Amino acid sequence: MNGDGVFAVARLVFDALYYIFPAYCANAAPVLFGGGRPLDGGRRFIDGRPILGSHKTIRGLISGIIVGTLVGWAQESLAPRAGLARGSTLLGLLLTLGALTGDLAGSFIKRRLNLKPGESFPVLDQLGFVLGAFLFSLTVEPPPLNYVVVVLVLTPLIHLLTNLIAYMLHLKRSPW
Repeated sequence: MNGDGVFAVARLVFDALYYIFPAYCANAAPVLFGGGRPLDGGRRFIDGRPILGSHKTIRGLISGIIVGTLVGWAQESLAPRAGLARGSTLLGLLLTLGALTGDLAGSFIKRRLNLKPGESFPVLDQLGFVLGAFLFSLTVEPPPLNYVVVVLVLTPLIHLLTNLIAYMLHLKRSPW
């Protein structure tokens, strides 16, 4: 691959990750700022299991919404001056809401499968929030297909690496 090809691939990876960045930040925010009262209030579903579990909290949800939306706003503010890929507050908000909804849906599914909060469920843990983000973004700025492919390939690696770092910093109880 020549220099132009390497640059084109690097630019594609950057643009794809820049696009999804509000969702990444929204998904990470509850690890840093979460805790407190569970979103489901400790209630149980008709199967007798928790609806979402103790790790999905009101503070985590609110912090995720705030952080992800602020990242979208920052992208919108910085992009015109920095020559970066576009971003927008509205897109940031929708990516954020989709990411958090996808993550909550994953927790709901994991509770139905009798998996404990924090217990690993490969693929769902790494991609549920991204799929939710992409779904919600369709209403304002659908991602190009090549962005989707890049994000779906790289997210599991990024997710595992960031979770390992959070575990090593004692921000998470498990490395996944």
